Amino acid sequence: MHGVSAGPHVTPGFRTVPVQRRGAARLARILDACAELLDETGYEELSTRAVATRAGGASPIGSVYRFFGNKRALADALARRDLDCCATRVERRHAAIPAADWRSAIDAVLDEYLAMKRTVPGFGPVDFGTRIPAGPPGPAPAPGADLAPAAVPDANDRVADRLTALLAAQQRRAPDAALRRTVLVAVEAADALLQLAFRADASGDPDIIAETRELVCAYLARTLG
Repeated sequence: MHGVSAGPHVTPGFRTVPVQRRGAARLARILDACAELLDETGYEELSTRAVATRAGGASPIGSVYRFFGNKRALADALARRDLDCCATRVERRHAAIPAADWRSAIDAVLDEYLAMKRTVPGFGPVDFGTRIPAGPPGPAPAPGADLAPAAVPDANDRVADRLTALLAAQQRRAPDAALRRTVLVAVEAADALLQLAFRADASGDPDIIAETRELVCAYLARTLG
């Protein structure tokens, strides 16, 4: 994004949002570094200092704390970026699927999720935020120190919000409360089953994934069919 705004913008998970290309590039490097370290060490061993060192820069720890107060906020921002990426991929797939073919629309969602789970750095340890441990808010940060985890909105709620909007657009219908409730139930069920699939097999047990597709489609049929 070009230019300078009148002041900083604040969104969930961020202290400030970059409004210049250089700041956006720095934030991207920080999130990329976080993803790499999550795959190498897992969430528990992740630290903002390690992320800052991996991301580089003249004042690495200061760059991280410019955007994030603790490692939970950092991991949550990565999860949000991954959700944005997945939503974009699904939206592209949905553009080519007729409104009546809701089963293909659901397959597109599951396909893109599975592809990210298997290939996107850092996605496995945090998913869309559901794997980040919950915890109470922490105190103001000391320079170079990690804080106690801060509470964030339930990740499956925001997944359901995005998926409701995507399916409503594909189905040419309103994203009403009934659809959103149905999608949330499907998201919670699929999340639990796909966790099981990836515990059974590092690449996702194909039989459990097939059962998940069948269960989710059978449940959604009463609303989308």
